[in-house]
Amino acid sequence: MRLLRNRIKRNASKTQSPVIGNTVAAFVHYLRNECHLAENSIAAYRRDITRFNHWLGKRKIAKLSITKLSDFISTLKKHNLAPSSIARNIVSLRVFFRFLQLEGILSENKAELLGSQKLWQRIPEILTPGSVQRLLNAPNHRDSYPLRDRALLELLYATGCRASEVSHLTVANTHLDEAYCKYHGKGGKQRLVPLAKQAVQSISNYLEHERPTLVDEQSLSNSLLLSRTGKPLRREAIWELVKKYAARIGAPNSISPHSLRHSFATHMLAGGADLRQLQELLGHASIATTQIYTHVDQSHLQKVHKEFHPRA
Repeated sequence: MRLLRNRIKRNASKTQSPVIGNTVAAFVHYLRNECHLAENSIAAYRRDITRFNHWLGKRKIAKLSITKLSDFISTLKKHNLAPSSIARNIVSLRVFFRFLQLEGILSENKAELLGSQKLWQRIPEILTPGSVQRLLNAPNHRDSYPLRDRALLELLYATGCRASEVSHLTVANTHLDEAYCKYHGKGGKQRLVPLAKQAVQSISNYLEHERPTLVDEQSLSNSLLLSRTGKPLRREAIWELVKKYAARIGAPNSISPHSLRHSFATHMLAGGADLRQLQELLGHASIATTQIYTHVDQSHLQKVHKEFHPRA
């Protein structure tokens, strides 16, 4: 790490931008070993900083003004990046500039002055309970593995977990008798999430009738959800399956595994769930992240207002 830091400082003194090779390698090392981020998050940061490097060109990073940094964000908008992607790019820049501060390359973090992530945040798209039910019922006998796919969809909606978490879920961490799963979330954090009766039934059917036909005797994977080759069902495959069944019921093209996570959270709040409890179920580090769902479905807030306000 010290060698990488020395190379970064030498690069910083040259006319070429320091946001190259060794700097990115040191930044990734920092994210992995000091911030302890998950590999998916690290990959996203690397992509964002690579995009920033392409835009930076021959500009000197130490001389960038807040106006110039805002121009970079405007470029992202011109390339039709989603608001959530723009928000993540802003966060990536802030963390990267903070890293350069720690390494003594920058004296100040001008990226902190960029617009707040909330300005770029959009309300997450959700499905109605009726649409969710149609989606869960979408797999049928014409599909290759309908029981697996039904179990997948039930898991996503019953637990509100991320596609990557469901992809890494093992049989050993799926406790059907006690009706809960143990997930490994971002940053290596573990949490227990209850399973609804319908999800338990769907998983049981899959384990009894389909999973044995998918198990590769050579690899003997312990993953709960398997592909046709007996390997763990990848995150990308999970996205493809959700998109496939969403299209089958006529749902918008934007529906994804994360939409089921958003739907889970919104429906829980509408049913009267406590925000702190929901934060724990979703595995959010900050309650501020969970609070976005209070803006999605106002019905619960209206109900509370009507019940408790003296003039409602």
